[in-house]
Amino acid sequence: MKWVSHVVLTGTIAYAVTSDPLPAAAACVGAVLPDKIEGTPGSVGWNTWRSRHRGWSHWPMLYLSLLGALTHAGAYFFYDAAFFSALTWLLLGALCHIAEDAVCGKVPALFPTQKIGIRLFTVGSLREYLFVLFCIVVVYAAQYIIRSYN
Repeated sequence: MKWVSHVVLTGTIAYAVTSDPLPAAAACVGAVLPDKIEGTPGSVGWNTWRSRHRGWSHWPMLYLSLLGALTHAGAYFFYDAAFFSALTWLLLGALCHIAEDAVCGKVPALFPTQKIGIRLFTVGSLREYLFVLFCIVVVYAAQYIIRSYN
């Protein structure tokens, strides 16, 4: 997916869950983190970038481990709830990025060398943007239904 798609979809999900702009903003930063770690094709060369793309930086176990460590140690090391929340949503945003990439290609799974995924659309295509729009509509419809029963 394009970065704009990652940011919009992940930010929408985070805001729908929390109704708070801080976690949504942190999730948006996390939504581009795996790609930022790899660098851009212009900075390292296309072939180098392509060989590293969707490698260890897209390995969900890395972010799940960090999330687990943060959750376990958070009560002891973080006195500011907003900072703890921002770090948590940053990691959740990175996990959303990986899940979103898994619908337009392959990403690492349980092991960094084992890749899984499907290709519903090509990156940057109209189908990508329609997919993102559809997901946003589903998120807001689910939020409306949940809130109407409460």
